[in-house]
Amino acid sequence: MTNHVPQRPLVDSFGRHVTYLRVSVTDRCDFRCTYCMGEDMVFLPKSEVLSFEEIQEVIGAFVRRGVRKVRLTGGEPLVRRDIIKLIEALSESHLAQGELEELTLTTNGSQLAQHAGRLAELGIRRVNVSLDTLDGEKFAAITRRGRLPQVLDGIYAARDAGLSVKLNMVAIKSVNEDEILPMLEWAHSEGFELTLIEEMPLGDVAFERADTHLSLRTVRDRLAERFTLTPIAKRTGGPARYVRVEQTGGTIGFITPLSHNFCESCNRVRLTCTGQLYMCLGQDDRVDLRAALREGGPDGLDAALDRAMILKPKGHDFVIERRSAPAVGRHMSVTGG
Repeated sequence: MTNHVPQRPLVDSFGRHVTYLRVSVTDRCDFRCTYCMGEDMVFLPKSEVLSFEEIQEVIGAFVRRGVRKVRLTGGEPLVRRDIIKLIEALSESHLAQGELEELTLTTNGSQLAQHAGRLAELGIRRVNVSLDTLDGEKFAAITRRGRLPQVLDGIYAARDAGLSVKLNMVAIKSVNEDEILPMLEWAHSEGFELTLIEEMPLGDVAFERADTHLSLRTVRDRLAERFTLTPIAKRTGGPARYVRVEQTGGTIGFITPLSHNFCESCNRVRLTCTGQLYMCLGQDDRVDLRAALREGGPDGLDAALDRAMILKPKGHDFVIERRSAPAVGRHMSVTGG
């Protein structure tokens, strides 16, 4: 392992060190989850999407400035053509050199069965898989596509390849709230972690979000009636707060952007597939790294990162109220969650 000393750490106006970069490699997905996308999404022309070479250059600039963790997201990252070639290049350039502590990805699991073995060979140690239900009909309704068995095959393939699997479940009132307990029991019995996520008001969707919002404070109270929940200090670089479920020995995380925001410790920024850097999932301020790179090269990119740190806000302003516009107009799939 090399002793990785950043050139100039990325520190925002509030003294928070940015060490975690999420990179959306595509806005495309083979599912159309109701809380994430509209029914008839119009995807970007490929000409607007960063090339693999540009993604590598941007990630390299972040690594030189102290980013230690990179997560690839989408859309669905594994549907981008030749995505394994990008992961191979990032693994060789940064993981193998000890410059990155972790390279990981968030996926819907549909393509995991074919890629899990190679991901493990390239140094990926864990994956997050979005899974909101174990009911086939409900899964088809939420994703507008179906294919639950294919996703489960991918999850098991990842485990068999030696990857740690964390399941991300968006808690949706009157849709899957009665499945949280069985999901927890199934996940822990199979050796998977579970993280529950409050629905976030991003993008116009086909329902009233106030009708489906489920506070995880309520969920946690319900689980505490059944299980002994012991808070633990586990941190993965993200916003989740974790507890150990004493009866199962497994862990469960809570991501609560509405009922308890987590902005005071935010160490993350998000790069879209078109090179727009969002300093906050819940704000619209952004810096165009694609233009900075194409017009100014490495120096222009570095200056853009400095500007981004000045612009990074103290926090988001998420609120879910009936008939209110979404907090942010872009869909979740644009910035990759």
